[in-house]
Amino acid sequence: MPQLSLRSPIGDLSVSEEAGVIVALDWGWGSQQQATPLLRAAKRQLDCYFDGTPMTFDLPLAPQGTAFQVRVWEAMTVIPYGRTQTYGEIARDLNSGPRPVGTACGRNPIPIIIPCHRVLAAGGALGGYSGDGGLDTKFALLRLERADGFVDALPFAV
Repeated sequence: MPQLSLRSPIGDLSVSEEAGVIVALDWGWGSQQQATPLLRAAKRQLDCYFDGTPMTFDLPLAPQGTAFQVRVWEAMTVIPYGRTQTYGEIARDLNSGPRPVGTACGRNPIPIIIPCHRVLAAGGALGGYSGDGGLDTKFALLRLERADGFVDALPFAV
């Protein structure tokens, strides 16, 4: 599976492609470096994102998961840059509960591009984050985006 890696403020990242779609974003330097046109586009968009450019990713995605997980991931892709939603808000939209939404967030195979970091617990608590660095990484991404309440905030207890 072709991969392309990049350095970012939150560590090395590798984007993976399969059959012309992005299927994963992982922490670390990938072993199968291949600069396909799609992976170069993903790297350019991620570089712009980490430079602080407000943007919406425009890449073909095919995350592998259950039908419910895919619905949650699709709901996350419409949360605008610099904005947040709660697990409960997404759950209401999907006629579900916050815990299954949180579980789906934790299994997101394409973090950042599918912005699970924009999903918070009730009352604005960070909740969880499955990416490398956990909540510190989630907090850093929200500050990068200057998300609601995170511009000058210090990390807080969750």
